[in-house]
Amino acid sequence: MPKVSDYPHVGKAIVDAIQRGAPDVDLNELPNLQDMSPDKLTENVVAINSLDKNERRKYLLERLVQYMHTYVKETNLTTEEWMNAIQFLTKTGQTCTDLRQEFILLSDAFGVSALVDTINHPKPKGATESTVLGPFFVEDARTVENGDAIASEDKGEPMLVKGRITDTSGKGIAHCLIETWETDEDGFYDTQYAEYEQDCRGRLYTDDDGYYAFRCVKPVAYPIPNDGPVGQLLRSMGRHVFRPSHLHMMFQAKGFVELITSLYFKGDIFITSDAVFGVKSSLITDPQQVKDKAQAQKYGFKSDEFWLLERDFVLVTPEENKKQKQINDDELKKNLEKNHIKI
Repeated sequence: MPKVSDYPHVGKAIVDAIQRGAPDVDLNELPNLQDMSPDKLTENVVAINSLDKNERRKYLLERLVQYMHTYVKETNLTTEEWMNAIQFLTKTGQTCTDLRQEFILLSDAFGVSALVDTINHPKPKGATESTVLGPFFVEDARTVENGDAIASEDKGEPMLVKGRITDTSGKGIAHCLIETWETDEDGFYDTQYAEYEQDCRGRLYTDDDGYYAFRCVKPVAYPIPNDGPVGQLLRSMGRHVFRPSHLHMMFQAKGFVELITSLYFKGDIFITSDAVFGVKSSLITDPQQVKDKAQAQKYGFKSDEFWLLERDFVLVTPEENKKQKQINDDELKKNLEKNHIKI
């Protein structure tokens, strides 16, 4: 069958587009898209997208189109509302930089990040639960020795974090990479300052038996970035933009699934209303204040007192993750089918 390029007198713009990689399709294989009534339009978009050879992508886009079109029809979306949404997404993209990801923030604020994380990282009993990454992670954190500080001591109340990383059987995981980052006492991450100087973040490795320790400062509650389109939207909805105090931690070890999690602090005023839905009860911790000069000096603190946070973490293997995900997927499928939702 003839392709687009086989037809005579096609314009140079079409030829240029094909040369740049546009599919040179056979027009006889395309569906007829002339009926554009509200009911037929959805069917047309699904039909033209069905030419995709990637079955997973084809399925994802089919469901996305159906849900979006249903939303437009159910809400009787106006042209003005549609344009407002386009402008909002445009501003969201324009706000993104190498140090700020406004789209992740948007996903966080609507619970999508938390939902994707929960579905894709199910944990068998005893394993440490994951939570959202957040928009303040950077790839180039400096490496410190096990037991050293990731934060300048003048950045807040000194805190020691220590514990052990194990598998589900209790065996220590040696040389596990730990990435950790937090706010200073004013509630800012280092990337939020005009003069970016890395602090209150770092990476270290567990010892041969899986033990780790590092000095930091006690993080405080803070607002998610609210000077951009996401913050403006939440403000218009009457939603607060605050996150409870927490310490971000990420773990990577050969033979184990990467764990992205956070430790939240008991008693924080926002512990039950996190703006990005990241708090899980199993991740709430209660650091203890140590007022002992000798102990403080032993761990390298300049002050006579410090907060002590002791916490072990349990990682899972890909096989354990796959098994638990299958159990959860079967349960989710059963619940969806019970509610007559096609998957």
